[in-house]
Amino acid sequence: MARFELKLPKMGESVAEATITNWLKQVGDTIEIDDAVLEIATDKVDSEVPSEVSGVLVEQLFGKDDLVQVGQTIAIIETDSLSETTTTITEDVAIPEAVVEIEKSVEVAQAMVSTAVDFKGTEKFLSPLVKNIAKQEGVSVAELESISGSGKEGRVTKEDILAYVAVRQKSPVANTSAPTPISNTSTQAVPVSVNGEDEIVEMDRMRKLISGYMTASLQTSAHVQSFIEVDVTNIVKWRDKVKNTFEKREGEKLTFTPIFMQAVAKALKDFPGMNISVEGEYIIKKRNINLGMAAALPNGNLIVPVIKNADQLNLVGMAKAVNDLGNRAKNGKLKPDDTQGGTYTVTNVGTFGSVFGTPIINQPQVGILALGAIRKVPAVIETPEGDFIGIRQKMFLSHSYDHRVVDGALGGSFVKRVADYLEAFDINTDI
Repeated sequence: MARFELKLPKMGESVAEATITNWLKQVGDTIEIDDAVLEIATDKVDSEVPSEVSGVLVEQLFGKDDLVQVGQTIAIIETDSLSETTTTITEDVAIPEAVVEIEKSVEVAQAMVSTAVDFKGTEKFLSPLVKNIAKQEGVSVAELESISGSGKEGRVTKEDILAYVAVRQKSPVANTSAPTPISNTSTQAVPVSVNGEDEIVEMDRMRKLISGYMTASLQTSAHVQSFIEVDVTNIVKWRDKVKNTFEKREGEKLTFTPIFMQAVAKALKDFPGMNISVEGEYIIKKRNINLGMAAALPNGNLIVPVIKNADQLNLVGMAKAVNDLGNRAKNGKLKPDDTQGGTYTVTNVGTFGSVFGTPIINQPQVGILALGAIRKVPAVIETPEGDFIGIRQKMFLSHSYDHRVVDGALGGSFVKRVADYLEAFDINTDI
């Protein structure tokens, strides 16, 4: 008999740890190859850890709600022979050269802004991710000690330290004195109903994370918006003409979203200054165009899966990518890596009937585009014979961008270019 160590797999850049939320297999259970052994949760998405061997689960090294680092052994599976084992589940996937270069740039930038912090001075458990943020932001051990952690047993989470840094940046004078402990929303007292008729419901884990992200983003970026109205009549007519043929041929529904995503990808190539991220006082220029796409989860919360190298996809490829990520989000089948590496985000507020919105930037990106509802409206139509009033299909694009690094000229020009691509859409386009 051989013993196989099941390790927490690598789940994409920046994901260093995960929390065990449920054991699907118990000690003594028989496991087949690819059977899901346990469920885990990262700060981005919930996922399952499969087995790469057949055998019997003989040991669970961690319990429910325990925090586990990537690469740690989490269970032991007893197999009949070593021949059944395949490549360990922590085997690294080949990383594109562009990503390697970006990671090198980030590491250099972080090294330049980091201050030496000796973590031996604290008895608190600190994850590698929290330590890296502390080094980058120059958070001392004394400050770490003052932060009230919202994790298990008071552990300081990524959200806790980011919230602390955001508050500290807004109050530089306070940095010269002893820091004030920061309380996370999850540790605050629950309000009590006076009349006994109100229902008090605790936020679920995902909603707590979203709350932390949105608050931290507003505290980090100087949000400013530009709005533009777009005539998409040709796009509506074209989609109505080809959608049935497309579905029969490709087995996929053709929505408006891939058309809009393709226009955004083209505009990002024209304006690479929007395809960047901010790391402290440094700007990281991204080589790849990876579009985040806000999608609904089964519980009604939103998540942002990423279409990698979106500028390299034709319309059919974009439609398949949009449908795949959207469907897997609805069914709770997204993997942690599906939400990693985004360089710009698009959200469709028109799905809920909104004409336009002011979305919050997905950090550390510097822009997000909201797609408003398509409406039939009366409009002036210019022709060689004169101006006429006609019915046109129009929508608003709402662009939120980070005024720390994106000025109005760039932010406005970018959304105008997206509008130009949409209005110039050829109604005779082949699919």
